[in-house]
Amino acid sequence: MSETPDQTQQIIEDDPIAVRRAKREALIAAGKDPYGHAFKYSHHLAELNERYADLEDGASTEDEVQVAGRVMAKRDQGKLAFLELRDSSGDMQLFCRINALGEEAFAELKDLDVGDWIGVRGTMMRTKRGQLSVAVASFELLSKSLRPLPEKFHGLADKETRYRQRYVDLVMNPEVKQVFEKRFKIVAAIRRYMEEQGFYEVETPFLHPILGGANAKPFVTHFNALDRDYYLRIATELPLKRLLVGGFEKVFEIGRQFRNEGMDPYHNPEFTTMEAYQAFSDLEGMMELTQGYIQAAAMAACGTLRITYQGQEVDLSGEWPRKSMIELASAGAGEDVSFARTRDELAAILEKNGGHADSAWGKGKLIAEIFEAVAEEKLIQPTFVIDHPLEVSPLAKKKAGDPNLTERFELFICGHEYANAFGELNDPVDQAERFRAQVEAKDMGDDEAMGFDEDYVRALEYGMPPAGGVGVGIDRLVMLLADAPSIRDVLLFPHMRDEALTGGRERAAEAVADAAASGDAAAPAAFDFSKVVIEPLFEEQVDFETFSKSDFRAVKVKECVAVPKSKKLLKFTLDDGTGADRVILSGIHAYYEPEDLVGKTLVAITNLPPRKMMGIDSCGMIISAVHEEEGEERLNLLMVDDRIPAGAKLY
Repeated sequence: MSETPDQTQQIIEDDPIAVRRAKREALIAAGKDPYGHAFKYSHHLAELNERYADLEDGASTEDEVQVAGRVMAKRDQGKLAFLELRDSSGDMQLFCRINALGEEAFAELKDLDVGDWIGVRGTMMRTKRGQLSVAVASFELLSKSLRPLPEKFHGLADKETRYRQRYVDLVMNPEVKQVFEKRFKIVAAIRRYMEEQGFYEVETPFLHPILGGANAKPFVTHFNALDRDYYLRIATELPLKRLLVGGFEKVFEIGRQFRNEGMDPYHNPEFTTMEAYQAFSDLEGMMELTQGYIQAAAMAACGTLRITYQGQEVDLSGEWPRKSMIELASAGAGEDVSFARTRDELAAILEKNGGHADSAWGKGKLIAEIFEAVAEEKLIQPTFVIDHPLEVSPLAKKKAGDPNLTERFELFICGHEYANAFGELNDPVDQAERFRAQVEAKDMGDDEAMGFDEDYVRALEYGMPPAGGVGVGIDRLVMLLADAPSIRDVLLFPHMRDEALTGGRERAAEAVADAAASGDAAAPAAFDFSKVVIEPLFEEQVDFETFSKSDFRAVKVKECVAVPKSKKLLKFTLDDGTGADRVILSGIHAYYEPEDLVGKTLVAITNLPPRKMMGIDSCGMIISAVHEEEGEERLNLLMVDDRIPAGAKLY
C-alpha cells in the first residue's frame, strides 16, 4: 500500500536529518546557495565582549559590526527571535526583530537550524536584562547543517563518540578546545626554548630500512619503487646522531613516531616526541636541558610551576633530584636488588612482587622489571632515575667504573616516564657488539629488538664527539600540564577500533534492520562458522554438587582501564550487587578497548580466592567464549541483557 502525502510528511518530520535535507533542497530550488561564500567579519565575539563590557543595560549604539559563527541555540518570541552565535573565540546573543529584518528575511531566520553557520551584520546593544547582543540588520547562510547537534556529550558512555567524532566534541565541549590550545602552547614553548639554547630544528625520514633507535614493535610498509619493506620510524635517534658526526653541534626534531603496540591511557601507536642531541654534553647537560624545556612549557600552558594532575599536587620548580634505579628498586622491594644477587634470586624477587620473569632475561632486565613493579608509581614529584642496566640500554655509554650500568636517566612524574636521556655511545666497536646482542635477542623471538645498522656503525667509525641526547613524549607532557586522564584526550584524532565492531546490540540491530530493508537476507549471516574450531569437550564428568559451588553472577562494569605495564590485562571495577566494588583482571585487551566495555553487563565467577596479577588482587573471573579460527585464537566476552540486575545468580 502506498503512503499518503500526510504519512510522508509525518515520516520526514520525525527524522530531523530528512527535515534539514528538505530545507536544503528548498533553498536550492529557490536559487539560494545553502553553502555560501567568503564572509569578511570585522570582529571576533570575544573582542566585542571585552570592548563593550561597560555598555549599560538597555543601551543601543550605532557601532556597526560584522560577525560570523555557528548557531548554537534559538528562541522564538513572535516578532522577536534570539539566537546564540559561537565563533572560535566565544559566544554572543543575536537580537533579531521583524521590523529590522523585514517579514521575508525574518521568516528565513526563524527557519535556521541549530548548527547552521551564518554571517551577520548589525549594531551593538545591551538588552534591558543585561545581555550584550548584536542587533541584527541582515544575515546570510554560510553553511547548512544537515545533522542536529547533540544536546550535550557527557560521561564515560559518550567517550567513544567524542574521540571518534572529535569535530562534534569540539563544538559541544569548549573545555576540550582549551586542552588543545594548551597543547599548541606547549609545543611552541619547547620549540622556542630549544632555539634559544642554540639548537637547530631538523627533519629526518619517516621510512627506515632498518629497525633502530628504540626497542619497539614496528609498523611495516612496502616501498614499491625499491621493492622492499620499510619500517615506519620508532625513533629519530640514529639519523639525528648521524648529524653530529657530520658536524652539527645541537639538533632537535619534533615529530611523529609509530610503534605497533597496545593502546592504553598512556600509550597510542602514533605519538609525538621531541628528541635532541648536543655534542660535547653529557647526562648532566641533558638533565639541565630537560628541566628547562619542561618548566618553559608549564609556564606557557599553566602560568605556574605548581600544578595538579588527577588530584596529585606536583611541584615542577627547584632542582629535581637524581636517584639510582638500583637504590629505588631495593627500597621498594624491601631487600637488596643488585648485580650481586643471582639471576634466580632476582627472578624470585620479581615474581614475589607481581611480575613475571622471562627465561631470556638477564640480571639487568630483571632489575629494570623489579624497579617498574615496586618503585615507578611511587615517584610523584619529578625525579631523574639514573644508572640503568646495560641490558636495557643498548645505545647508552657505559658508566665509568661499572660496566653493568650506563649513563642514562628517565624522568618520572606521577608514576610515569616523561623523558629518556643517554650519555650517547660513540664507540663504534662497542656499538656493533650491542647491535649483535640485539640481533641475537630478535632471533630468540624478541620482536621489539633492534636490527644491525651497519651504516650507523660506519658513521661512528668516522668519529662522533661525546654527546648527550634526550627524548620527551609530547602527548604525555600535555596530559600532565592539561590534567588529562587519557592520552586520547590530548590527541585530536586518536586511533579507534572500527566503528562497526563497537556499540553492541544497538548497532547489530541496525545492521539487521538495514539488511531486511534492502532485501539482503544473507547479510546478518556473514560469519563463516565452517572455519571455527572449538576445544574438545571434557571427557571427565563433574558431579552437580561440585559444579554448584561456583557462584556465577551478573555484574555491571562501572569502570574499565588498561593495567599499566601490561599489554594484555584490563582492570574491571564491577557492581556485583553487594554494594562494594569488585575488582577483576582479565587478559582480553587484544580483543576489546576498555572504554567499549563500561556500562556492559557481564558474567563472572565471584567466589574464587583473590589472585595477585601485576601486583593487583583479582577477585574472581570474567567469563569469555574462546575458539580457534584459521589458526588464531578468537575471544568473545560473554555479555548479557542489561535488564538483568547486578548480582543476579546464574543457574
